[in-house]
Amino acid sequence: MSIDNTQQDNVQSQALDLSNLDAEALLAQIQGANSGDLEEDILALDGQFDTLIADCDEAVIALYTIRDFIRFCVTQLRNYDVVVAQGTNDVFAEAAAIVLHTLSLDWSADEQILDCRLTASEKAEVLALLQSRIINRQPLSYLVNLAYFCDLPFYVDERVLIPRSPIAELIRQQFYPYFETNEMAQPLGADSTPDLPSFYLHGLENKQLYQPERILDLCTGSGCIAIALASRFRDALVDAADIDNSALEVAAVNVEHHGMEHQLNLIESDLFEKIPAENQYELIVTNPPYVDAAAMAELPPEFIHEPEHALAAGQDGLDLVHKILNEAADYLSPEGLLVCEVGDSDWALRQAYPEIQFNWLSFARGGSGVFAIDREELITYRHLFEAQVAQLNS
Repeated sequence: MSIDNTQQDNVQSQALDLSNLDAEALLAQIQGANSGDLEEDILALDGQFDTLIADCDEAVIALYTIRDFIRFCVTQLRNYDVVVAQGTNDVFAEAAAIVLHTLSLDWSADEQILDCRLTASEKAEVLALLQSRIINRQPLSYLVNLAYFCDLPFYVDERVLIPRSPIAELIRQQFYPYFETNEMAQPLGADSTPDLPSFYLHGLENKQLYQPERILDLCTGSGCIAIALASRFRDALVDAADIDNSALEVAAVNVEHHGMEHQLNLIESDLFEKIPAENQYELIVTNPPYVDAAAMAELPPEFIHEPEHALAAGQDGLDLVHKILNEAADYLSPEGLLVCEVGDSDWALRQAYPEIQFNWLSFARGGSGVFAIDREELITYRHLFEAQVAQLNS
């Protein structure tokens, strides 16, 4: 896809430099051009957060080290029932990210630095970010325009979902044992060592085919999956498709940041609509919208900040999945593989296709709702997929 240069320049001018997110820029982003904006927002909440402000005032005086402030952030996140599920997995990881990111450190810092002391300005910046996270219930990754996926940093904003798919594990291991691996694979087995790598068996069929030469990431959003795929399969050409042009603008920022312009192609397409059928992919990976209507109605406040169309997928969450299953075989090579995430809509998928034994994958670090299916199976059951799509269109 070709993105208008003016649009891309505008996006890039808004994006923070992922390699050097300085504290001054971060504080300006949190609090706005007027440094009093956050205080005014707090005052408008009728004293609801008076205790939080008092605790933060005390923390400035009584706390000193990185470890102190991570512990303090954990307590406050728990006190205010902040939902942590977008980019970090628990309140400890979220608290560490708040503190370490403000200090321009990697979110997973070395134990040796945790007892280093903060300056007065650093304390203020940490607490400003914490307050904004709690009061606005805005995901941390949107506040700092940064998320990590598959060990890589990505620019994100409210045009795209925050990366958090368990598919990252499959990418790290280069989808072993379906495909052969090379030095770019990262074994995830519990007993793995550099001398004796051990791969976690996610449940993929043991074929050990040649590495894919062409890969498609369908519903790419920020481009995180596509870029992670390109980083692990350095000889593959990767296409990344999405219906949303604004999401592709964000993806373009990430493609340029990671220097993937010559390996990764962005395509504006409603699923397979604008992807030529002669493009035969050895691997198609997709994390489409899959949240059902009932779950959408009960989303925590943090998730309301994410684009609704990137989450919602009809009454049972499978509107797009049915279409993907129906069409994917036309775009796969003879032994090509489709890997699809459906999250909590896995039960609905089983009910929709009781005749099919989907290959549900397991994950070393948690996660579920991801299945793999090859081209042969997709062709065998196409009549069932066609029936579901016809029902959607009726």
